[in-house]
Amino acid sequence: MKQLFSYKNIEVSYNDLGKGPVILLLHGFLENKKMWTPLNTELLKKNRLLEIDLLGHGQTGNLGYLHTMEEQADMVLALLRSLKLRKFSLIGHSMGGYVALAIASKRPAAVKGLCLLNSTPIGDTPTKQKNRDRAIQAVKHNYKSFINVSIPNLFAEENRNRLKAQITQVKKEAMNMTLQGVIAALEGMKIRNDHSAFLKVANFEKLMIIGEADPVLNKDKLLKLASLTNSKSVILPGGHMSHLESKIALTIALKRFINQL
Repeated sequence: MKQLFSYKNIEVSYNDLGKGPVILLLHGFLENKKMWTPLNTELLKKNRLLEIDLLGHGQTGNLGYLHTMEEQADMVLALLRSLKLRKFSLIGHSMGGYVALAIASKRPAAVKGLCLLNSTPIGDTPTKQKNRDRAIQAVKHNYKSFINVSIPNLFAEENRNRLKAQITQVKKEAMNMTLQGVIAALEGMKIRNDHSAFLKVANFEKLMIIGEADPVLNKDKLLKLASLTNSKSVILPGGHMSHLESKIALTIALKRFINQL
């Protein structure tokens, strides 16, 4: 059921679904809570799902020019307090993984498990920060063109024709974002903290789901990071959008992870 939560004079939109252990589902950049709909049927069988539109995304408002991952985390934690939820697990896709790490670092004792889906615990390198700056300029010049170009590039090349309809839908959802929301997320990701050291010592269950042909994140580097941070890893066919490119295999991996918590 879609619900609204008031946070710092803006509305936060979220879905509160099912009963059982609480799983927070955090979408990625240019996405919203609808991305989880294809996975709901299986995940809802034994769990309570909270699907949250992050700041500047979906039906949640903007707080300012910059949405840091910590501010995103504070918003989610405020929602959890309002719902009186003390224990939860986290599944974060791409930017949602960065937010999940920020939440876990603030409330490690509350976390039962954390899954980084097509995401990484490391911060942006100087080169990637420059790329973010270029992206911000491109967005300011023509954000619709930015969305039309960037979203197909998240998919493995061999899937771009096969998943044309899904790509069109992702672009359509992204087009509903405000210019401010897009820029605020890019600025926030650019300066996010590196959580590798935290993830290594965290004593909750950890899983990294990796796209075999992810054009954004290098598979071999992610496997090394999984090993260094004592995280389990699963490699799926496809690119950065595993929930669309490898839905069945992803569902199996997530159910296995959740069932062991």
